[in-house]
Amino acid sequence: MHDVLPSDMHLWHRLEHSIRNVFAAYGYSEIRTPIVEKTELFARAIGDATDVVEKEMYSFEDRNGDFLSLRPEGTAGVVRAALQNGLLYASPVRLWYIGPMFRRERPQKGRTRQFHQVGAEVFGAPGPDIDAELMVMCQRIWRELGLNGLRLEVNTLGTPEERACFRDRLYRFLSAHKSDLDEDSLRRLERNPLRILDSKNPAVQAVLEGAPVLGDFLGEESKDRFSGFRRLLDAFDVEHSINPRLVRGLDYYSHAVFEWITDKLGSQGTVCAGGRYDGLVEIQGGKPWPGVGFAMGLERLVELMRTQAEPEAVAPHVYLVMSGDGSTRGGLQLAERLRQTVPGIRVQSNLGGGSFKSQFKRADRSGAALALIVGEDELRDEKVTIKHLRSETAQENIALGDLEIWFRNYLGVLNCIV
Repeated sequence: MHDVLPSDMHLWHRLEHSIRNVFAAYGYSEIRTPIVEKTELFARAIGDATDVVEKEMYSFEDRNGDFLSLRPEGTAGVVRAALQNGLLYASPVRLWYIGPMFRRERPQKGRTRQFHQVGAEVFGAPGPDIDAELMVMCQRIWRELGLNGLRLEVNTLGTPEERACFRDRLYRFLSAHKSDLDEDSLRRLERNPLRILDSKNPAVQAVLEGAPVLGDFLGEESKDRFSGFRRLLDAFDVEHSINPRLVRGLDYYSHAVFEWITDKLGSQGTVCAGGRYDGLVEIQGGKPWPGVGFAMGLERLVELMRTQAEPEAVAPHVYLVMSGDGSTRGGLQLAERLRQTVPGIRVQSNLGGGSFKSQFKRADRSGAALALIVGEDELRDEKVTIKHLRSETAQENIALGDLEIWFRNYLGVLNCIV
């Protein structure tokens, strides 16, 4: 579990700001659910034969004998909240969430035991138009962040009945090759053989080369639905490819599933994934109701942002340098006046004293473009000095009464350049 340090916060802020703006543009409303939920919520929704429930959840018994878990993903909690608070069964409901999730898996680059996700969920829209719009929305987020090289892989899981037929055939095939399966696959074989398709073991993948393919078990309705989804992606110029082995790791998916993948993060290349889960509301105790959504890992997106046009950290516009014991109060009052009267200005005041030389060193380290020099003599004469720290522009002496206008003009020019 890692800290997010100030040096990285500009990346997180840009990421979160862009995502919020895109969700708002598509009519999504934010929802916030508890970090801790009853364990049965995840066991019922995710599936007790998944790795998440079997091995990765942080679960405990509280003083009342209730079994609780730190949430390993966001969708189950959103469905529970929507049911309990009467948010479903109207026109399509578009919700989004952001926050920490927890899984006890082997830490590696882009994957920590506490990680952060942003997710979008839509209820009451049977698709496939909403499925395609979600992909268009993802693509817009990548553009807003300036991210390139992300590829979209899609597949369809068909109906539960079609998937059950495929499951039986896959089980018989893999049972005939038990000697070639690793321990993890043998464990999955009896409980959820579809999860073996996710195996990263090259030897297991070699076995799967001859395995039956889910697409061969789909009926015409499921095929037509998937074709309609892909036609809409083409209409919006969303490039994609079919991955027949893509099944996703949670049991509640059906029909379209998808993953956005990058090759720039090593083996942990999936940065956004999801699909349709028309049976999940019913599993959670509601009446049958369509649902679809995705989740994206913020840590991985931040890592990806570092590999491409990384934005600069936010620096103060001006660093306040104060000279003389009598200048501190007047200088700090002046800084507060600027924050109050000049919209958007960022002023960092020198605190703790120090010589002129040490204060200018701090000003340089702060990244500020300007130093505002306030001394006892200047305050008495109602004048201040502005020194440009990042250019050869000559320093200027400004009357206190003109300072707000000077900074408004300066920020106006700066915003036009940006």
